[in-house]
Formats: sequence, structure tokens, C-alpha cells
Amino acid sequence: MMARSYFWTMLFLILHQIDAAYWREWEMFHVPGGIQGFLVFNLAAIAVVLSGYRHVLLDTRRAPFFAAVCAALGAGTCAIHAGFALAGLEQFHLPLSVAVIALCLACAVWLLCDLRRVKAAGPARA
Repeated sequence: MMARSYFWTMLFLILHQIDAAYWREWEMFHVPGGIQGFLVFNLAAIAVVLSGYRHVLLDTRRAPFFAAVCAALGAGTCAIHAGFALAGLEQFHLPLSVAVIALCLACAVWLLCDLRRVKAAGPARA
């Protein structure tokens, strides 16, 4: 039930991280190690999101947890970048950058709605 919304949230999160490399996001966050720290973060974050997708596809008991994490990442991405924009930073202002960030939020909301339906339907099978 959540596979489609999880997939799209995950896709836009990964696409955002590709865009983040262009905008040198590690400088915005003052990531220790610069690009190397940014890559380590992405290794961990993408591994968690991809592992979560497996749980969602297999409908395991951990699927709701991973769906909540993915949705939080999508909503958080939008909130953080809205804050950066309000603070006057000029990164991520190209139309597709803005669209990807907005789609992270929209898909996260969709995923949260699916998660609510799953929780209302009862526990996972596996």
C-alpha cells in the first residue's frame, strides 16, 4: 500500500541530494570534511532509505518505521530549505531545484497518509 508513495518520496530525496552536490550543500551545513563528509552522510542516508524501501516492498513489521523516517526526511528537507531561503541564502533557487524540494514535501505528505491507512488496517504480515 505504501510502495508507490515511498518510492516517489525516496526518488525526490535522492534527486535532491544530486542537486545538493551542485549547490555545495556541505558548505551550507558546515559539514566536517567538506565533500567527503557530505558523501559519508549520503552513503548512510541513502542506505537507510533504500533498506526501508525493501521493508516496504516486503511488507515487514519494520515497514511503518522506515516509511515514517522517509516521510520525515522529505518534510525536513523542505522545512530546512525554506529556512535557508528565508535566511537569504541563494542556493536551490532554480525552478527545478525548488520543484524537487516541493515534491519532497508533497510525496512525504502522501507517504504519511498511506502510513496512516496502513496503521489503521493493522500489523504487517512479515
